Amino acid sequence: MMRPIIHKAQSRGHANHGWLNTYHTFSFAGYYDPERIHFGALRVLNDDTIAGGEGFGTHPHDNMEIITIPLYGDLKHKDSMGNEGVIKSGDVQVMSAGTGIQHSEFNANSDKEVKLLQIWIFSNKKNVEPRYDQISLKALEKENELFQILSPDKNDQGVWIHQDAWFHMGNLKSGWEGEYTLKGKNHGIYLFVIEGSVSVEKNLLNYRDGIGFTGIKKINMTATEEAKILIMEIPMQIN
Repeated sequence: MMRPIIHKAQSRGHANHGWLNTYHTFSFAGYYDPERIHFGALRVLNDDTIAGGEGFGTHPHDNMEIITIPLYGDLKHKDSMGNEGVIKSGDVQVMSAGTGIQHSEFNANSDKEVKLLQIWIFSNKKNVEPRYDQISLKALEKENELFQILSPDKNDQGVWIHQDAWFHMGNLKSGWEGEYTLKGKNHGIYLFVIEGSVSVEKNLLNYRDGIGFTGIKKINMTATEEAKILIMEIPMQIN
């Protein structure tokens, strides 16, 4: 096993625009670190807080798989494919930008913040037809167990993307012990702590810390207190 890459929460890029308070695990917008461009196919991991009634105006994307996970509050979405609606805490949204889309994202409420993770994954196919999907995770959630929310297979549990990637989440009680076995060869794994703290291969991680592993077949984890985690298995080679 290669030495893990550890990104402590306080080491992330940060910008507070008033309406948007954002933390970047990888280089994004005004934050640039040549050591933090991407982790394999994982290009962006943004931790955003948007003030009431505020948001991102219409802007374009192409050839990227974009995953949005609201953590608190409600996010209003509108795009050039004709999709319009609200993504709530407990949902996951995915867009395959492909040949090109335009979309906007706004806080659906004027009286409270919305907090969300936005993740970009490099596609393994160029110029696909743009696609949108959104599901609730309520039926998938299992307490004290890892549950899959994303895969490459449209018939599998959760949403799907154009990449050999699998995402799992866990709502874990203090003292939980478990492992994650990788599904693909030459894949890496990136674990992000949304809440609480966990020990991953004897590395203690706290709120909003991240850790990446390559050259492994599985990882062992212990919840050192009640925790919510996101595990992303992605190819390390980018097509």
